[in-house]
Amino acid sequence: MSDEQEFEYDGPSKSQIKREMHELQKIAQRLVELPKAERARIPLNEKLIDAIATAHRIKSREALRRQIAYTGKVLRTIDIEPIIEALDKIDRGQLELAHRFRRVEAMRDKVVAEGLPALEEVLSNYPGADRQHLRQLTRQITKESKEQKPPAAARKLFKYLRELESER
Repeated sequence: MSDEQEFEYDGPSKSQIKREMHELQKIAQRLVELPKAERARIPLNEKLIDAIATAHRIKSREALRRQIAYTGKVLRTIDIEPIIEALDKIDRGQLELAHRFRRVEAMRDKVVAEGLPALEEVLSNYPGADRQHLRQLTRQITKESKEQKPPAAARKLFKYLRELESER
Protein backbone atom coordinates (compact mmCIF):
# COMPACT_ATOMS: atom_id res chain seq x y z
CA MET A 1 0.00 0.00 0.00
CA SER A 2 1.13 3.46 -0.66
CA ASP A 3 1.06 6.33 1.77
CA GLU A 4 -1.35 8.17 -0.47
CA GLN A 5 -4.25 5.79 0.19
CA GLU A 6 -6.35 6.81 3.12
CA PHE A 7 -8.88 4.69 4.95
CA GLU A 8 -12.21 6.14 5.79
CA TYR A 9 -14.43 4.89 8.55
CA ASP A 10 -17.37 3.07 6.99
CA GLY A 11 -19.13 2.42 10.28
CA PRO A 12 -19.05 -0.63 12.49
CA SER A 13 -17.92 -3.89 10.96
CA LYS A 14 -20.30 -6.73 10.29
CA SER A 15 -18.77 -8.64 13.21
CA GLN A 16 -19.28 -5.68 15.55
CA ILE A 17 -22.93 -5.40 14.51
CA LYS A 18 -23.39 -9.13 15.19
CA ARG A 19 -21.79 -8.82 18.65
CA GLU A 20 -24.08 -5.92 19.50
CA MET A 21 -27.12 -7.88 18.30
CA HIS A 22 -26.14 -10.87 20.44
CA GLU A 23 -25.86 -8.57 23.46
CA LEU A 24 -29.33 -7.19 22.74
CA GLN A 25 -30.68 -10.73 22.44
CA LYS A 26 -29.17 -11.58 25.83
CA ILE A 27 -30.97 -8.57 27.32
CA ALA A 28 -34.18 -9.66 25.57
CA GLN A 29 -33.77 -13.20 26.98
CA ARG A 30 -33.29 -11.73 30.42
CA LEU A 31 -36.40 -9.57 30.09
CA VAL A 32 -38.47 -12.58 29.02
CA GLU A 33 -37.21 -14.65 31.97
CA LEU A 34 -37.82 -11.94 34.59
CA PRO A 35 -40.80 -12.38 36.90
CA LYS A 36 -43.69 -10.05 36.13
CA ALA A 37 -43.22 -8.04 39.35
CA GLU A 38 -39.59 -7.26 38.55
CA ARG A 39 -40.35 -6.55 34.89
CA ALA A 40 -42.90 -3.94 36.03
CA ARG A 41 -40.03 -1.95 37.58
CA ILE A 42 -38.29 -1.62 34.20
CA PRO A 43 -39.20 1.20 31.79
CA LEU A 44 -40.51 -0.63 28.70
CA ASN A 45 -42.44 0.76 25.73
CA GLU A 46 -45.62 -0.82 24.37
CA LYS A 47 -43.95 -2.61 21.47
CA LEU A 48 -41.43 -4.24 23.79
CA ILE A 49 -44.13 -5.22 26.30
CA ASP A 50 -46.10 -6.85 23.48
CA ALA A 51 -43.02 -8.72 22.23
CA ILE A 52 -42.31 -10.06 25.74
CA ALA A 53 -45.96 -11.02 26.27
CA THR A 54 -45.93 -12.90 22.97
CA ALA A 55 -42.77 -14.74 24.05
CA HIS A 56 -44.56 -15.88 27.22
CA ARG A 57 -47.38 -17.42 25.18
CA ILE A 58 -45.06 -19.39 22.90
CA LYS A 59 -44.51 -23.07 23.71
CA SER A 60 -42.26 -24.10 20.81
CA ARG A 61 -38.56 -23.82 21.55
CA GLU A 62 -37.62 -22.63 18.06
CA ALA A 63 -40.48 -20.13 17.91
CA LEU A 64 -39.40 -18.79 21.30
CA ARG A 65 -35.83 -18.36 20.02
CA ARG A 66 -37.15 -16.40 17.02
CA GLN A 67 -39.36 -14.27 19.26
CA ILE A 68 -36.41 -13.44 21.51
CA ALA A 69 -34.42 -12.47 18.40
CA TYR A 70 -37.33 -10.23 17.40
CA THR A 71 -37.41 -8.72 20.90
CA GLY A 72 -33.69 -7.99 20.53
CA LYS A 73 -34.46 -6.29 17.23
CA VAL A 74 -37.09 -4.14 18.97
CA LEU A 75 -34.44 -3.21 21.56
CA ARG A 76 -32.29 -1.78 18.73
CA THR A 77 -34.93 0.87 18.05
CA ILE A 78 -35.07 2.26 21.59
CA ASP A 79 -32.69 3.70 24.17
CA ILE A 80 -31.66 0.68 26.25
CA GLU A 81 -29.64 2.54 28.91
CA PRO A 82 -32.61 2.85 31.34
CA ILE A 83 -33.35 -0.86 30.84
CA ILE A 84 -29.74 -1.85 31.54
CA GLU A 85 -29.67 0.37 34.64
CA ALA A 86 -32.89 -1.19 35.93
CA LEU A 87 -31.54 -4.72 35.34
CA ASP A 88 -28.33 -3.79 37.18
CA LYS A 89 -30.38 -2.43 40.07
CA ILE A 90 -32.31 -5.72 40.24
CA ASP A 91 -29.02 -7.65 40.25
CA ARG A 92 -27.61 -5.51 43.05
CA GLY A 93 -30.79 -6.06 45.07
CA GLN A 94 -30.50 -9.81 44.65
CA LEU A 95 -26.84 -9.71 45.68
CA GLU A 96 -27.75 -7.70 48.76
CA LEU A 97 -30.43 -10.25 49.68
CA ALA A 98 -27.94 -13.09 49.28
CA HIS A 99 -25.41 -11.23 51.41
CA ARG A 100 -27.99 -10.65 54.16
CA PHE A 101 -29.00 -14.30 54.03
CA ARG A 102 -25.39 -15.44 54.47
CA ARG A 103 -24.85 -12.96 57.31
CA VAL A 104 -27.93 -14.23 59.18
CA GLU A 105 -26.94 -17.83 58.48
CA ALA A 106 -23.44 -17.22 59.90
CA MET A 107 -24.88 -15.56 63.00
CA ARG A 108 -27.24 -18.49 63.55
CA ASP A 109 -24.38 -20.98 63.13
CA LYS A 110 -22.30 -19.05 65.66
CA VAL A 111 -25.14 -19.10 68.21
CA VAL A 112 -25.63 -22.83 67.61
CA ALA A 113 -21.90 -23.51 68.03
CA GLU A 114 -21.14 -21.20 70.98
CA GLY A 115 -24.49 -20.93 72.72
CA LEU A 116 -25.19 -18.12 75.19
CA PRO A 117 -21.86 -16.25 74.77
CA ALA A 118 -22.69 -15.58 71.10
CA LEU A 119 -26.03 -14.06 72.12
CA GLU A 120 -24.35 -10.91 73.38
CA GLU A 121 -23.04 -10.23 69.88
CA VAL A 122 -26.52 -10.77 68.45
CA LEU A 123 -28.00 -8.41 71.02
CA SER A 124 -25.38 -5.76 70.27
CA ASN A 125 -26.12 -6.05 66.52
CA TYR A 126 -29.89 -5.95 67.08
CA PRO A 127 -30.70 -3.80 70.13
CA GLY A 128 -34.44 -4.34 69.65
CA ALA A 129 -34.12 -8.12 69.92
CA ASP A 130 -36.05 -9.99 72.59
CA ARG A 131 -33.34 -11.30 74.93
CA GLN A 132 -35.62 -13.80 76.63
CA HIS A 133 -36.81 -15.30 73.34
CA LEU A 134 -33.23 -15.64 72.11
CA ARG A 135 -32.15 -17.36 75.33
CA GLN A 136 -35.07 -19.79 75.10
CA LEU A 137 -34.19 -20.65 71.52
CA THR A 138 -30.54 -21.16 72.47
CA ARG A 139 -31.50 -23.52 75.30
CA GLN A 140 -33.82 -25.43 72.95
CA ILE A 141 -30.99 -25.74 70.41
CA THR A 142 -28.69 -27.17 73.08
CA LYS A 143 -31.38 -29.56 74.28
CA GLU A 144 -32.17 -30.75 70.74
CA SER A 145 -28.52 -31.35 69.93
CA LYS A 146 -28.05 -33.42 73.12
CA GLU A 147 -31.15 -35.49 72.35
CA GLN A 148 -30.19 -35.73 68.66
CA LYS A 149 -33.50 -34.29 67.51
CA PRO A 150 -34.06 -32.36 64.28
CA PRO A 151 -32.90 -28.71 64.55
CA ALA A 152 -36.35 -27.10 64.78
CA ALA A 153 -35.15 -24.45 67.25
CA ALA A 154 -32.23 -23.56 64.96
CA ARG A 155 -34.73 -22.96 62.16
CA LYS A 156 -36.83 -20.79 64.48
CA LEU A 157 -33.70 -18.87 65.46
CA PHE A 158 -32.84 -18.32 61.80
CA LYS A 159 -36.36 -17.08 61.09
CA TYR A 160 -36.22 -14.70 64.06
CA LEU A 161 -32.79 -13.37 63.07
CA ARG A 162 -34.01 -12.85 59.50
CA GLU A 163 -36.97 -10.83 60.85
CA LEU A 164 -34.58 -8.72 62.92
CA GLU A 165 -32.37 -8.17 59.88
CA SER A 166 -35.31 -7.08 57.73
CA GLU A 167 -36.40 -4.55 60.38
CA ARG A 168 -33.02 -2.86 60.20
